Amino acid sequence: MDVNEFRKRGKEMVDFIADYYENVDKAPPMSTVQPGYLYSLMPHEAPEEPESFEDIQRDIETKIMPGMTHWQSRNFFGWYPSNSSFPAMLGDMASSMFNIVGFNWICSPAATELETVVMDWLGKLIGLNSRFMAIKEDGTEGDGGGVIQGTASEAHIVVMIAAREMTIDRLKTNGMGNNDVDLVRHKLVAYFSDQTHSAGQKAANIIGCQVRIIKSDANFRLTKRALQDAICKDKSAGLIPFFVCATFGTTNTAAIDDLSGIADTAESEHLWLHIDAAYAGAALVCPEFRPLAHGIERAHSFNFNPHKWMLTNFDCSALWVADSTHLVGALSIEREYLPKVKDASDFVKDYRNWQLPLGRRFRALKLWFVMRMYGASGIRAHIRKHVKEAKWLEAQLVEDGRFEIMAPVVFGLVVFRVKASIIAGNAHDVNKTNAELVKRINNDGRVFLVGTKLRGVDALRPAIGSSRGTPENTALLLKVIKECTTNVLSENSNQ
Repeated sequence: MDVNEFRKRGKEMVDFIADYYENVDKAPPMSTVQPGYLYSLMPHEAPEEPESFEDIQRDIETKIMPGMTHWQSRNFFGWYPSNSSFPAMLGDMASSMFNIVGFNWICSPAATELETVVMDWLGKLIGLNSRFMAIKEDGTEGDGGGVIQGTASEAHIVVMIAAREMTIDRLKTNGMGNNDVDLVRHKLVAYFSDQTHSAGQKAANIIGCQVRIIKSDANFRLTKRALQDAICKDKSAGLIPFFVCATFGTTNTAAIDDLSGIADTAESEHLWLHIDAAYAGAALVCPEFRPLAHGIERAHSFNFNPHKWMLTNFDCSALWVADSTHLVGALSIEREYLPKVKDASDFVKDYRNWQLPLGRRFRALKLWFVMRMYGASGIRAHIRKHVKEAKWLEAQLVEDGRFEIMAPVVFGLVVFRVKASIIAGNAHDVNKTNAELVKRINNDGRVFLVGTKLRGVDALRPAIGSSRGTPENTALLLKVIKECTTNVLSENSNQ
């Protein structure tokens, strides 16, 4: 493919993408293919000779499209949103054009410096404390800074590595020798609640530390008291607490942990405090939500995903650290083929030392496009629209009388179930009915959502957050919920 054909095919692909977005809502949001469907449709070896763009495009439409769950449908309410936007796509196109491997400043100075600038922009936009900024107000380098990771799972891993480094340094400062430090590494303990994302457990598995899962309170929050009790027991057993994750907007219910109380304990016990705000962190662009996040200014690290609810295509996970010393110290490996810039200034950062891989894409471009083309006001309007629709859905479900809300509706997530009093039978029957309701709604094909379990109780959890969604789509969601509930309850009563 030469430049002229690329120009032609590129325009065709843009038209194809635009057509997809104009028509995606006409298709069921959830794919209904069976496992292995694609293997039977594809050749079992790569082609020996070149194939045409037309043939590939035809296969996308006839073979790939049926197996796609349409996350960008306005009627997709599953998990948490995976926002896309046309500005972000344009930024990704520019990134693909440059196709750099930006592991240090000299690889492409603009890539490093734009990431530094944009992450400071974003940090200020969500109200982060100045401790997390890479560049101080006077233009000199700060101790902290932001870096774009692929996912919140990667962010968990790198901050836990940094936390381990911080704790080991403290043990050595207190007189422990290197050999003794090696002997106690297995005694390090990380703390999570039973509502913390699975990424925390995975990170702990990777770095090889012990894990303490703490039961959340009645509102699914990790509390100061519960954390203190767990730490006390572990210290009595000769273990070494070193890390705690507090969540701002849990996956199951969007609950907010006791951030200030956990920060108190982290300070007194010398724990690294990480705030996982993968979903709800985007809401902090709106000042009215910032009082809910009191305590994050005392954290060692903070992470949220613009690729969830802030109009930026996957992958783009924003991580800030208040002091990069332990992060960089733990992840830096020098080689002669990785040259450093002599007399490096404040903007010369080797982001390879802030992440797990060596290479990295120019992800700052799409975030830059989004922040410039929407502006702060446009991003705030995007968030507020979804919160308003979620509050409306909550009110409508309550007014119906058959449903109960299982957790406070703060952001765009509504967790509910059919009331036990509406369903004839025991707790098992209640769970079975609500689980059946999830299946019935998704099999209907007009909308898609997922269910969850809250301490053994089945519930439904539609998440409102589509980049292109409208109140009409939320109204359709409510309509389908009501209709399917009526059908499920009627069938159960006839059995």
